[in-house]
Amino acid sequence: MKSYREELWFETKTRRAYLNITSQVEAAVRSSGVTEGLVLVNAMHITASVYINDHEPGLLKDYDEFLEKMAPQNATYRHNETGEDNGDAHIKRQFMGREVVIAITKGHLDFGPWEQIFYGEFDGRRRKRVLVKVIGE
Repeated sequence: MKSYREELWFETKTRRAYLNITSQVEAAVRSSGVTEGLVLVNAMHITASVYINDHEPGLLKDYDEFLEKMAPQNATYRHNETGEDNGDAHIKRQFMGREVVIAITKGHLDFGPWEQIFYGEFDGRRRKRVLVKVIGE
């Protein structure tokens, strides 16, 4: 069995952002040489997320509005009493999840219709990483 590890790095200019990282994950799968297996993609920071959904601008805006309603940036958070100002980002990450696992079949990501991989950033403006771990034959 083969194993391959790669890190993707992101630094958004805004506090919140949603980046389609499908092409970077596909490139990592190609680099791995794995044709049958699995790829794990996970955010290595507790204020960021990796998730799968449709790349449709209205949907991305809907996510952003929903998350802001559920965990408003300007609300009072006990976490912020530590000197941080990102309590909302931690909660938003819980809604969107930490990682995804995708099957690799014949060297390609085995997606359903419209599925894409996204990096969700909830406390941006600094460098963060995503782990891509590929295992298989």
